Amino acid sequence: MPLAGCAGLGLTDGQAPATPAEAAGFEPGSEEEFMLNAGRRIHFAEGSAAISPEAEAILIRQAAWLNIYPHWLAKVQGHADDPGGEAANKRLSEQRAKAVLDKLVALGVDPQRLWFKGYGIERPETDCDPQDCARMSRQVTVNLRNEFDDSAPQFKRFGR
Repeated sequence: MPLAGCAGLGLTDGQAPATPAEAAGFEPGSEEEFMLNAGRRIHFAEGSAAISPEAEAILIRQAAWLNIYPHWLAKVQGHADDPGGEAANKRLSEQRAKAVLDKLVALGVDPQRLWFKGYGIERPETDCDPQDCARMSRQVTVNLRNEFDDSAPQFKRFGR
């Protein structure tokens, strides 16, 4: 019998929820569950596209989740706010996004479900202290999609 007042939190029979998303009441396989249980942001060191051990742990969770829910597509979006000009940041953001995509594929995610785009400095974090925002903008965000958008290669948009 569920505990009074706890059913909406995923608490039944005195058991704690298994995951943060379960505690919040999110459905398995939902975008919210992905964000809470797998995480969608991978941060990078300044000027680097190398995947850190912390980032790899997030990517392992993301790959496992994507393999459980194969109906989702994923757009891998690279960002940068590093020293150098706009062109250098664009290249770095693409390198970061490609590194994440390649790691997800290496972890078993079907490459036909993934695409990437580097945004450079186009979409910086802005709701924070300028130093923190620059650090937080050095990231890749994995966003779930139901369909390919215009940034996906044409063969994926029309071949699926």
